[in-house]
Amino acid sequence: MPRILIVDDESDFIELVKFRLAKLGCEFLVANDGVHALSQARQFKPSLILLDILLPDLDGLSVCEILRRQPGTKKIPVIFMSALTGDVTKRSAAMHAEDFFTKPLDLNRLEKRISELLQLAATTK
Repeated sequence: MPRILIVDDESDFIELVKFRLAKLGCEFLVANDGVHALSQARQFKPSLILLDILLPDLDGLSVCEILRRQPGTKKIPVIFMSALTGDVTKRSAAMHAEDFFTKPLDLNRLEKRISELLQLAATTK
């Protein structure tokens, strides 16, 4: 069963995403800050990470950079989610992630993109 790590500091947002993605048949892991996200990613090796950029202790861009430098986590697909919409943010996120979604999320498009990435990961194993 694929695991998705959802990293966001808004618990209501996490619950909404979990509810909408439940039909994908995934197990969900949750982290509310960057340090916990790194710990969860290292320990559980999720199939995919949904990562907010604005986090309380370590921002999502830094989390992604750290994950990309570590052999055990460098190939985990990352989708950034953020209320930030500036070109700089999107460009910097694109350097490290498979996709970027602006909040409020288009949950139908997110579900489709996650399905694509999970299928790709399953065929490249």
